[in-house]
Amino acid sequence: MGANILPWDALLQRVRTDQPALYRSWFEALPPGQLLNGQLLVPVANPAQASYLRDFCTEAFTQAAMAVSGHLVTIAFVPPANSPTTIATSRSGLTIVPLNPDYTFDQFVVGPSNRLAHASCRAVCSQPGSLYNPLFVHGASGLGKSHLLQAICAEMLRANPTLQVAYISCETFVNDFVRAIETGGLPTFRDSARHLDALVIDDVQFLANRESSQEELFHTFNTLYQGRRQVVFSADSPPSEIPTLEDRLISRFNWGLVAQIDPPTRETRQAILQKKARLRGSEVPLEVLDYIAERVSANIRLLEGALTKLITECQLSGKPMTLETAREVLPSYDGQNNRPLQLGDILQVVSQHFSIAIKELVGRRRTRSVSTPRQVAMYLSRHLTPLSLEEIGAQFGGRDHSTVLHAEKVIDAERGTNSELSDTLALLTRRLLNRK
Repeated sequence: MGANILPWDALLQRVRTDQPALYRSWFEALPPGQLLNGQLLVPVANPAQASYLRDFCTEAFTQAAMAVSGHLVTIAFVPPANSPTTIATSRSGLTIVPLNPDYTFDQFVVGPSNRLAHASCRAVCSQPGSLYNPLFVHGASGLGKSHLLQAICAEMLRANPTLQVAYISCETFVNDFVRAIETGGLPTFRDSARHLDALVIDDVQFLANRESSQEELFHTFNTLYQGRRQVVFSADSPPSEIPTLEDRLISRFNWGLVAQIDPPTRETRQAILQKKARLRGSEVPLEVLDYIAERVSANIRLLEGALTKLITECQLSGKPMTLETAREVLPSYDGQNNRPLQLGDILQVVSQHFSIAIKELVGRRRTRSVSTPRQVAMYLSRHLTPLSLEEIGAQFGGRDHSTVLHAEKVIDAERGTNSELSDTLALLTRRLLNRK
């Protein structure tokens, strides 16, 4: 069978109808594809774009192609034959994290608490490397920093698919750097990081107590900045408040714009819930959304988690989506205290119970009198907060995520045979959940 042209405009119209956000981000500027032996070959700019579309967009594109053509069509996103290989394929290079297709500017709900951060992120996309370089976004966990950073990358690639853009966590940067040293791949690592058009690093508080990694990032930053290439960072605190961060890095982070994200207002929380409900295809009464927004005030992850829990319960049990059901399913949100539990709350309660100073809990002493309470605090942080392993480790003196995971496993194993420890965990959990 020879090559023929698929009704491309009709296919794109179908994608635009079914997946409007996906269409605007990726498909609007794609050149026409060709049908060859039952396979639709879609030309893309480079292997990085091909890899992303293959991982996240194949299903939507396949369904649209079948609807238009009337028969089964397989999809292949094809980069130019002479296109350079993506950086992410290099063993000793930088491991680039695939973007979340839901993390676009269109899906971000703007309010007074995040307006500056949102506007600065959009501005960076219009003039990368010149306006707000570097851009540093900070705020507590769960407020949308990762969403904005990935939206920057998605928008840059949408506007110019040939750009070399990398979104990574700071932990990934550190791990890749250490691996490059161990395997003799440091030149490749530096080449992959320092020849990017934009480097976007999430959670740079992970640099705490990592002197060699700080030095490596310092030189990487200088190379990119001098080449007028965009650099974006995020953290849970402003540069000057990141523990043990070198002064020269603090200075570099402050060269551009530092934008803070605060907890969302009640109106913004309602808007977020409305958007998330629509995306899930669920009809949620306004009084139910208002009930959730009133009780979950400071963390978008917890806000979305409460909505997800309610929708799932209604779908599985057949219960009606009513205010009464919400009160039944979400009783833990129906109290006087609607401030989400913070890691600092856990440190304070554990410190008081074991009569150990907080600085000891987050310090470096490894005696059993300190290590067990520290592991208990880490365990509670994992089970009572939405923080990731990396975020918890960073607040415990810049420890590695594997340390937190080990602590969780140790406590989990011991609580089954140690009734005293089990009772202690239950007591501390009640104190934390019932705190005033």
